[in-house]
Amino acid sequence: MHIQHLNADGSPKYTNRLADASSPYLRQHGHNPVDWYPWGEAAFARARALARPVHLSVGYAACHWCHVLAAESFEDEMTARVLNESFVNIKVDREERPDIDRIYQIAQQMLTHGPGGWPLTMFLTPEGVPFFGGTYFPPEPRHGLPAFRDLLERVAQYYREHHESLRAQGEALATAFASIDPPPPAADLQLDGAPLRDNRAALERSFDRHHGGFGEAPKFPHPGAIERLLRDWQRSAQDESPDLHALYMATLTLTRMAEGGIHDALGGGFYRYATDAEWSIPHFEKMLYDNAWLLSVYADAYVASADALYANTARDTAEWMLREMQSPEGGFYSSLDADAAGHEGSFYVWARDEIRAVLEPPEYAACAARFGLDLPPNFDGRWHLRAVLAPEALAESLGMSAAELDALLARARAKLLARRERRPRPARDEKILTAWNGLAIAALARAARALEHPEFEQAASRALQFARRALWREGRLAATYSLGRAQLNAYLDDYVFLAEGVLELQQLRLRSDELAFAGELMDVVLRHFAAVPGGFYFTSDDHETLLHRLQTFADEALPAGNAVAARVLLRLGYLLGESRYIEAAERTVRAGWAPLSRHPQAHPTLLGALEELLQPPVIVVLRGEPAALMQWRRELDRVYAPGRMVICASADARDLPAAIAAKPARGAISAYVCRGSVCSEPLDTFAALAAALRTSPRAAVP
Repeated sequence: MHIQHLNADGSPKYTNRLADASSPYLRQHGHNPVDWYPWGEAAFARARALARPVHLSVGYAACHWCHVLAAESFEDEMTARVLNESFVNIKVDREERPDIDRIYQIAQQMLTHGPGGWPLTMFLTPEGVPFFGGTYFPPEPRHGLPAFRDLLERVAQYYREHHESLRAQGEALATAFASIDPPPPAADLQLDGAPLRDNRAALERSFDRHHGGFGEAPKFPHPGAIERLLRDWQRSAQDESPDLHALYMATLTLTRMAEGGIHDALGGGFYRYATDAEWSIPHFEKMLYDNAWLLSVYADAYVASADALYANTARDTAEWMLREMQSPEGGFYSSLDADAAGHEGSFYVWARDEIRAVLEPPEYAACAARFGLDLPPNFDGRWHLRAVLAPEALAESLGMSAAELDALLARARAKLLARRERRPRPARDEKILTAWNGLAIAALARAARALEHPEFEQAASRALQFARRALWREGRLAATYSLGRAQLNAYLDDYVFLAEGVLELQQLRLRSDELAFAGELMDVVLRHFAAVPGGFYFTSDDHETLLHRLQTFADEALPAGNAVAARVLLRLGYLLGESRYIEAAERTVRAGWAPLSRHPQAHPTLLGALEELLQPPVIVVLRGEPAALMQWRRELDRVYAPGRMVICASADARDLPAAIAAKPARGAISAYVCRGSVCSEPLDTFAALAAALRTSPRAAVP
């Protein structure tokens, strides 16, 4: 649906084409007085016909500063008039179109030598070549930034005077894009563990020894780095000198985040990042992908340490996902806005008197000490809850046991959460993204194993069923689902994250049709995304042609698609005995070797793939009676072994993959321990299985 506004004489004033867009973010702009187009040929054809530059604005629904820019500029009639008279205006949801966002974020950094971010504001030629850009611009000059309207007028004038010379800039930019592609690996390249060691040293240099985390404010969770440290410790755990400092760095960071304001102390889950080094005050948006990745890490950390704080944090994060983010159809929504009722954080922060009115005096006394209510307010004259006193010290000061304090605080939190639910809620972006759902499925499966929580398994299974039903069409995935429609050609992340979610679920219950689906997903990746000499492009070979076809290996807010592809291909290859998957995984790691070697700390997920390439994963196949299978699997799940998969199949299971069917049960239960392509004889007692896992350690990384 187009919303057309007319001049007094009846002629068209402007037409906004976003009102019926699939993206909630685009629909938020559907009533701006801006002549908006969605991304597409119609917009660029209009720009060519009018000989105008393109104003490209990229954001997302939960983005606070995107809302600020919209209120200040896109709703302003005078600014909109400049946009409509001098530009063709395109609005993009970066979550639906990460391909477009990545290209123009990189271009913005090349052109301005400044950081990227959202909102992204780019100016393009009618051929899509960027010539200037930035992020947020205020309505008046501020903090060294020009006023947005002044900037628009200057850019329009510059384009009128220099549009012919901008062709040469486009050619130079194309050359610059080509230079960021990783060089082909040397023919004699020998993979080794040097990047693993270099990354370990780099993390120690950037570690905040007081507050946990890495680097200065603003401070992001970096779950990939934490996961990497847990694996570094686990790999050394049997050595004479285990890497206890790696474990310390991981656990201090996890503890400070769980107790800090980046964690929602009442409703569970995590906000996007902390604005300070102490994790106290967050940017209040909640993203599905952040919470999925952190759920995986907290679940693993609980298994590694047996620390109840990590179990509780994993549990409340998963429960938040199920309660607030899972759709009735089974898929998971994308995000919750930072703002509510027009103010950032208003849904989450408290007046002290409001808390006092909700709680009984003993409950208030405990909460005041625990969450800092007896300290000065920390957010715009109000209190954002974060732990300031350890439970042990609080219990001692109140003269009660730890169990009594836990029960008291649980009652108080339940009352405060019920009160909070009566407030105006943050907007929820209800589009369902395939890649993020893959992360959620994998995380819930890991949490179900770690916490022995069947509800999390059921939620993951529902999400997978939704993906297969609504997003898988004629052998290809769609990237997004909104308003009852699946659409957009899926990206590399969509395929490989969903395939990894399938593999994680198989470690709870093997379903041959799901395992076959994982193979179908990876076959599409090999057929339509493969790059020469190795690795994968972010977009398929039948995708829309853009300024550049990117191939990246570094983690960002999400794990790198190439790294997850390598990990999935390795595990699926060894599980099914498919050498072509293993060979593709090795080609991927080799293709990413140059950036991995230069900046290992930017590639924690690819480091994990390298580690499993050098030390093939241990796959334990259990065959037998269901009760015995469940008991043995639970015992194995109590040990932190990130390089191990456990697959259970009943003795009478049918239609199993040949590699699993070839391992029958002898009696009530039998176990097979496979390292790479070599499997043990059947082991018929758990003691024998434990001994095989204990006495045949994995070789050290070279």
